[in-house]
Amino acid sequence: MKFSCGTRFAFLVLFLFAAQSVAVYAGSFHKDVQIHWGDGRGKIRDRDGKLLSLSLDKSSGSGFQSNQEFLYGKAEVQMKLVPGNSAGTVTTFYLKSPGTTWDEIDFEFLGNISGHPYTLHTNVYTQGSGDKEQQFHLWFDPTVNFHTYCITWNPQRIIFTVDGIPIREFKNTESMGVPFPKNQPMRLYASLWEAEHWATRGGLEKTDWSKAPFTAFYRNYNVEGCVWANGKSSCPGNSPWFNQKVDLEGQKKMKWAQNKYMIYNYCTDKRRFPGGVPAVCT
Repeated sequence: MKFSCGTRFAFLVLFLFAAQSVAVYAGSFHKDVQIHWGDGRGKIRDRDGKLLSLSLDKSSGSGFQSNQEFLYGKAEVQMKLVPGNSAGTVTTFYLKSPGTTWDEIDFEFLGNISGHPYTLHTNVYTQGSGDKEQQFHLWFDPTVNFHTYCITWNPQRIIFTVDGIPIREFKNTESMGVPFPKNQPMRLYASLWEAEHWATRGGLEKTDWSKAPFTAFYRNYNVEGCVWANGKSSCPGNSPWFNQKVDLEGQKKMKWAQNKYMIYNYCTDKRRFPGGVPAVCT
């Protein structure tokens, strides 16, 4: 079963590549990822490789990474987050390149004490520099059922969507001198780890280890992208995500999500940027 990133696709002029191939990974954790840390705390839960869990206790968290690297792509997964008192925990789904001047595209879910909402933290790093945070409260309880989270990364923009609703669009504004991730291939990662020194109310709420182990679930992992191998990218020029943008209907939904559920936007933080907001915000 496949889940769509958005509602409609808008098409620009197609890009042509000498070597064109489409890589689609329709949800087998057995074949497509490796649990690369956690000493058994990450587990594939079914024979078909559709469901995976990550756990955290006082000794360690856990995580997995994709077997392939990608230079542009669309990645989505369904997640059900740690229920109850999850203060100090961080559950993630993100893209990242290696090195000290890395690129990164983040979904991070910051836990909270019982009865208080999760914070969805988004960020984009280019050449090792982040500082582009937008944070949201969700319009549902992400611990009760699975919900679909998607990152679409193409040469023009990065789109973050939740259950098909775009919540953020980070456009390529290199013409204004703003770096955009376009040269470094990235792997997909997911993790559950402890960050009680900052994750919940700036570190005021600590992790209650009596509630451990904390467990989050991932299912229906689905990736279509430009596979990086042998120093080059094989990328389809005719996949809708490659030229996808947020259309008028999507813009209305994104405005709704941002107006009602955004709790922090670096573009409006004048205290943080007293000399003026970053150029990309204009």
